[in-house]
Amino acid sequence: MSDKPTPPASESIDEDNLMHFPCDFALKVMGENINNYPDYVLSVCQQHVECVTESCVHTRPSRSGKYIAVTVQLVATSRQQLDDLYIELNNHEQTKMAL
Repeated sequence: MSDKPTPPASESIDEDNLMHFPCDFALKVMGENINNYPDYVLSVCQQHVECVTESCVHTRPSRSGKYIAVTVQLVATSRQQLDDLYIELNNHEQTKMAL
């Protein structure tokens, strides 16, 4: 018999990081502030996550305006989903960092 509590049927656990899915998640990305970068981030998120709209996106430009921080509030459903998001966002030439 296991000492670990069993999650509800609609919830899964990523054993490596102890994340419970689904969960609210703040995806943070920094990129060059050109070519409507926040729109690109939003479109990638919409491909991987349901119910992500412009109201879920918050931006903050760097002091110089050269870079822009983009935060997207979303509901993550699995570790694989988050991994896929990070891979696609990091492969974009304007992306400097994704957290």
